[in-house]
Amino acid sequence: MPDPRRDSATDAELLGAAQASLNRHSEVLRGLGRLFADNGHELYLVGGSVRDALLGRLGVDLDFTTDARPDQMLRFLRGWGDALWDTGIEFGTLGVGKGPPGHQDRLEITTFRADTYDQVSRNPDVRFGDNLTDDLVRRDFTVNAMAVRITPDGPAEFLDPLGGLGALREAVLDTPAAPEVSFGDDPLRMLRAARFVSQLGFAVAPRVRGALEDMAPQLSRITAERVAAELDKLLLGADPVAGLDLMVETGLCDVVLPEIGAMRMAIDEHHQHKDVYQHSLTVLRQAIDLEGADGPDLVLRWAALLHDIGKPATRRHEADGGVSFHHHEVVGAKMTRKRMRELKYSKQMISDVSQLVYLHLRFHGYGDGRWTDSAVRRYVTDAGPLLARLHKLVRADCTTRNKRRAARLQANYDDLEHRIDELAAKEDL
Repeated sequence: MPDPRRDSATDAELLGAAQASLNRHSEVLRGLGRLFADNGHELYLVGGSVRDALLGRLGVDLDFTTDARPDQMLRFLRGWGDALWDTGIEFGTLGVGKGPPGHQDRLEITTFRADTYDQVSRNPDVRFGDNLTDDLVRRDFTVNAMAVRITPDGPAEFLDPLGGLGALREAVLDTPAAPEVSFGDDPLRMLRAARFVSQLGFAVAPRVRGALEDMAPQLSRITAERVAAELDKLLLGADPVAGLDLMVETGLCDVVLPEIGAMRMAIDEHHQHKDVYQHSLTVLRQAIDLEGADGPDLVLRWAALLHDIGKPATRRHEADGGVSFHHHEVVGAKMTRKRMRELKYSKQMISDVSQLVYLHLRFHGYGDGRWTDSAVRRYVTDAGPLLARLHKLVRADCTTRNKRRAARLQANYDDLEHRIDELAAKEDL
């Protein structure tokens, strides 16, 4: 996959990567192009599909736009696709599956849009457009506002009226219209900017950063479910720390996850405790490194991010000049449940993440193996099906500038895991 920032990919290299990506879907693209042409309509591959093709990371989800109206598409797509979904038809969108189960391309085809937005609810007033350029201008970022014409011969010319290829080459997120207009239409796009920073490794344009700072409070108008969906995508990205940093620096976090910004506590004059925010980001990175072949683990990543959110509320300056955070795991678990409920997460998700936050500190009472077998059993029982995740979270949390102490903590946890395995073998724990 060409990386515009690290490889200094040229336009020709990016377009070559796109051609190679699209060739893998040539049969479907030719068939769909022929179907639309035979019925007198234009068809374009658009949005994230074009962006991902240029980056060499195109999957099986393909997005298209067309001048055909939904009822017209419904007539001629029936019988062509192997599956058809019309749940988005009121928004001008039809879904089509093409290919055998398990190897199916998932196509989403939407009529040109020229929406306006209610300035109070921010819900779109769905209006169909009549040309490609107007459709592209209303998209979130220029890297998502490129198109490829699809004909009976497959992909034809590449269309980039808004400079998306240059933005992709420079790895910059900018808006097709003024960012104040784009974010005013749909404030969720501000959170999407942070998500793309995480997923793609791009930076935001200076004018976009300025608009994020000025308009962050408008995120409060977005439903909790939409916010949570973007946060999950951000956390599951390749570099969630970069996305979170952007959210904190621009004030987006203050609106949707205020507990994260609150962790940016000043280090005391003797540097006796770590900045909790930076520590939490380090734990998140290290938890990601421990995920292994199973891939991104959303529960683990949320727990790593939130494991110390109880520290600001429990910080106490002791007489000896030290700082304590007594029972921060208890307070943090309560705060986690409250925030995730407000974001409308499932009961299971809330339970899993908050339980990991609650248990993350217990290992530090293990010392040099001083727990009884009963205490080890209780640790396993309380973790239940979360035990494997708890192992990873605790190991990720063993961060300290003192390398000798860090090594001792890891050795102690090795010993605890060994005792758990021994007891399991003896007692079917």
